[in-house]
Amino acid sequence: MERIGIAASKISKGNATLYNFYVILISFLVAFFIFIVAGFTVLFALLLIAYVGSEIVPMDFREQWPGVFKVCMVSLTIVTAIFNMVAILRNIKFTKIENHSN
Repeated sequence: MERIGIAASKISKGNATLYNFYVILISFLVAFFIFIVAGFTVLFALLLIAYVGSEIVPMDFREQWPGVFKVCMVSLTIVTAIFNMVAILRNIKFTKIENHSN
């Protein structure tokens, strides 16, 4: 997660607004990549389990697999969203507003 901040600071070159924009952009891209890779892994695993399970268990569970896939993808979405929020909160920087009182 620290590498997101390092990459954003090198791209933004000192501009705080661009830094925050790049932190959000990079973290969303990383979270999307993780979601896609993990989603295909879950889909492949469920297909493999369905194929092997159909050979072992004589009952037909084909109607229940979409529900199982939906639960897996919702769980993956929640975990990815939490990861994304933590990455953003750890790397975003707020600038202090200076008070110029006379």
